[in-house]
Amino acid sequence: MVVLPWNGLASASAGAPAFPPPLDSYPPRGSASLWSTLSARVRIEPFNLVASGIFLAAILHTFAASRFMAVAHRYQHELAHRIAQNATLEGKEGFEPEPVTALRFKAELFHLLGEVEAIFGIWVVPLMVMMSLEKGWTAARDYIGQGLNFTEPLFVVVIMAMAASRPVLSLAERSMAAVAWIGGGTPAAWWFSILTVGPLLGSFITEPAAMTISALLLGRRFYECGPSRKLAYATIGLLFVNVSVGGTLTHFAAPPVLMVAGKWGWGFEHMMQHFGWKAAVGILISNTLYWLVFLREFKRLATVQATAAPVEARPQKIPWWITLVHVLFLGWTVLNSHFPALFVGGFLFFLAFTRASEEFQSEISLRGPLLVGFFLAGLVVHGGLQGWWIAPTLSGLAEKPLFFGAAFLTAFNDNAAITYLASLVPGFTPPLQHAVVAGAVVGGGLTVIANAPNPAGQSILSKHFPAGVTALYLFLGAAVPTAVVGAVFLIFA
Repeated sequence: MVVLPWNGLASASAGAPAFPPPLDSYPPRGSASLWSTLSARVRIEPFNLVASGIFLAAILHTFAASRFMAVAHRYQHELAHRIAQNATLEGKEGFEPEPVTALRFKAELFHLLGEVEAIFGIWVVPLMVMMSLEKGWTAARDYIGQGLNFTEPLFVVVIMAMAASRPVLSLAERSMAAVAWIGGGTPAAWWFSILTVGPLLGSFITEPAAMTISALLLGRRFYECGPSRKLAYATIGLLFVNVSVGGTLTHFAAPPVLMVAGKWGWGFEHMMQHFGWKAAVGILISNTLYWLVFLREFKRLATVQATAAPVEARPQKIPWWITLVHVLFLGWTVLNSHFPALFVGGFLFFLAFTRASEEFQSEISLRGPLLVGFFLAGLVVHGGLQGWWIAPTLSGLAEKPLFFGAAFLTAFNDNAAITYLASLVPGFTPPLQHAVVAGAVVGGGLTVIANAPNPAGQSILSKHFPAGVTALYLFLGAAVPTAVVGAVFLIFA
């Protein structure tokens, strides 16, 4: 069986599971309207509508996640109060402790429902139930077990854990410090350096690694200074957009580019000529624009930094050879990103090495990477059933509408899925190919599900948002840089 090597959608090849139907099994669209085409596909396969309805419910759930988390916090406070009350009154005559089991269960349940990284995985459960009832357990089992490729979620788990290691983070911090030094090492200088160098670095070490490093450094060098809510959301929105377009300098680092580069014959020179320099220009303009808008607040943050208590002494210097070994592990993972047996095996050796050199390591936390991997795995499951409506939607658009259509659809599905489905549409000319990829990467910062590395950034930075990262505010924070980068790609098309 041949499967797609990156984003998890099964190819329409011999031996593939019977469900979902291959896209080429539907009658060609021809001159029919989009509505007629989609209606015909629903009549052919009614479960298409069920699967997309569940996917829509999962998307709406992401917008309501902060509300679930607020309820969870309420239950947690009530639980803590009840436990403290029980402890105070314990031993008094006639005292019967208030039960806490039900309250603890409610707190944990709503916390799970409010965990953005868990949402798509949660909605896989009703999807599998409905698919089993409609198509039978065998079809549901084979769809998950044979029809999908979970290489990308596995890769993101490994690359996130490696990129967050102390030697790698220290190396990245020293590199960006050289740029921040030009601005005096202020929060604004670090902010500008991280949001410029970090995303462009994603073209070489992959976008998930760039997102992890950039988010960790932003948390340490910027968010710890206490920016306002407006600047906090503007920053995370800017980070997501910049990482999405910053991986387009090469043909192997950004998933939406990797999906089509081989089929369409795009190499390093092609990417630099048609995408890379535009992405860099868009990133610089967006960063400068937000810096000017929030200039007064950046000055306040510099004052906060100057009057803050001295930071703890830095850990001892890391030997150069340990840093080199970590870089080699990163390189091995990137070069073998399509081969789980190799990069997972390499990760086990990496964990052994960090154990042997623990004097120069920080604890390798797998909670964040595993949650992000769970999120992406859920998105792979749902996304594999959305081709029936995405492919005909893209195939009927001209160049500029295709650009805007791809950017819009990307907000509701991983941008790698958008470009992959576009690669299946026959007769795509080079201008249309450029338009769909440009739209997909430009729209990759609008929501947490729009680009594979976004959940990693949200997982790392969510602790700096008291109520969690709200989908609407994230969208608003990303809207301006999305418009700026989009304008650059359109003007210089």
